[in-house]
Amino acid sequence: MPGTPDPRDARDLTLADFPVHRRVTTRWSDNDMYGHLNNAVYYELFDSAINGWQADHVAIDPLTDATQGVVAESGCAFYAEVAFPAPLVVGIRVTRIGTSSVTYQLGLFVDPERTARSGVAPDPAIKALGHWVHVEIDAATRRSTPIPDHLRRLMETAVVPVPA
Repeated sequence: MPGTPDPRDARDLTLADFPVHRRVTTRWSDNDMYGHLNNAVYYELFDSAINGWQADHVAIDPLTDATQGVVAESGCAFYAEVAFPAPLVVGIRVTRIGTSSVTYQLGLFVDPERTARSGVAPDPAIKALGHWVHVEIDAATRRSTPIPDHLRRLMETAVVPVPA
């Protein structure tokens, strides 16, 4: 996958490899005619996880902020099916922070805490690995601009150094 710096096989990643964990909720309508989550839903879950994490920790108002993070690149490798109503969690880690862009990896897992409470055996295997690049832009000019310090500080809490 482009931009994937971790030399291990991505299928070996676990939730512990991601410093940020965001529980996500799926809906009945997220399943497609094959009985699993439609591929577009994964992107919605990843986008919601990143933006929800940021909103929980820094003041963000996309309608009035001077800058905005926009998706410049995204991708997803699918390893196993998941379907509503499986309890899921998105693991977030930052693999690169530049002047105006940040690269995330997002792991989709069955939520071990919620499945344990229901008596279901845990399933630690990664289901999908997303690749996401946000570029910070000036809201007025729509040109790239440096990542604001408050966002950069938050992103730095999720950096995972990986060997080249």
